[in-house]
Amino acid sequence: MYLNSLKPAEGSVKARKRIGRGTGSGRGGTSTRGHKGAKSRSGYSQKSGFEGGQMPLQRRVPKFGFKNFNRVEYKAINLDVVEKLAAETNEKVLNFDFFKAHGLVSKNDKVKVLGRGEISTAVEVHAHAFSQTAISSIEKAGGKTVAL
Repeated sequence: MYLNSLKPAEGSVKARKRIGRGTGSGRGGTSTRGHKGAKSRSGYSQKSGFEGGQMPLQRRVPKFGFKNFNRVEYKAINLDVVEKLAAETNEKVLNFDFFKAHGLVSKNDKVKVLGRGEISTAVEVHAHAFSQTAISSIEKAGGKTVAL
């Protein structure tokens, strides 16, 4: 085998349609660009969101309020869900990996345990945040809360 005998695999390279190479090619003349106008000329580029002079959508739609870019989004897990999981799996430590393995959170989520429902099992819960009712309920049941 020599470098000069190497060829691409069969069917991997497609023939490029040559544009602007005379009328006999079937793509001569206007070179598939139609007649006149900005789009037919070289160097043409259109701004994103441009709608031909019509008022663009991002300017037509009203905007109001305040978007806090420092906001932290949490995935909420309630005590009734924690109780159910602890009962089903007999786990005493429920951490982020446990919640991820059971499909409750994704890898980039932050977890907040909320106080809906009752908990009677003594479990150690690891999460990014807890509500006050969740903390009191878990500790009343003999469990422990650990903030990540």
